[in-house]
Amino acid sequence: MSARKIDGKAFAEKLRQIIGRRATVFARRFGAPPGLAAVLVGEDPASQVYVRNKGRQTEEANMRSFTIRLPDSLSQAELLARVATLNADPAVNGILVQLPVPPQIDVTTIQQAVDAEKDVDGFHPLNVGRLALGLLGFVPCTPLGCLALIKAERADLAGLTSVVPGRSAIAGKPLAQLLLAENCTVTMAHSRTRNLAETCRAADILVAAVGKPELVRGDWIK
Repeated sequence: MSARKIDGKAFAEKLRQIIGRRATVFARRFGAPPGLAAVLVGEDPASQVYVRNKGRQTEEANMRSFTIRLPDSLSQAELLARVATLNADPAVNGILVQLPVPPQIDVTTIQQAVDAEKDVDGFHPLNVGRLALGLLGFVPCTPLGCLALIKAERADLAGLTSVVPGRSAIAGKPLAQLLLAENCTVTMAHSRTRNLAETCRAADILVAAVGKPELVRGDWIK
């Protein structure tokens, strides 16, 4: 079987159009479009790009975008206060705090401070637990996007063997839970996995979630 490239950009554009139509219906029903607040602390160049793109794509999907830019000298208490304000703001339906944050801020504390019902990143312990239990909740965007692309190629994944190299809380672990929910047989691989190449070769579905380019080689793929 020859390889075929999955066009993620085209898929994303189609998805934004669908979301845009739903956001328009939401606005008619509730009197205002959904609002997404992105909180950026500091001047990390990559984060600047990510937040700018998120704002643009939010507006393209007929939603309101709120970008909160804060200095890298911000204290944890000040950030918690700003998050509390967003939690209470009825115009804000979703909140994401862009990572990384400066070293004086504890990431876990901030993630737990975001209202679980507005936690669009899916990092709050309640949403992590909902995912593990198969309940409705927010899911981290990268693994959810991976699953959407996989299912666009093959809708029924039941019984397939999947291997996920990488066990981070924002990619590998939630992706494994999503694949389990699709009735896949899931192996999570990581830096201590023996015979990683052989493990990957056994996969019907292989998703590299390690954040390291070219770790998975061509001859590792079934």
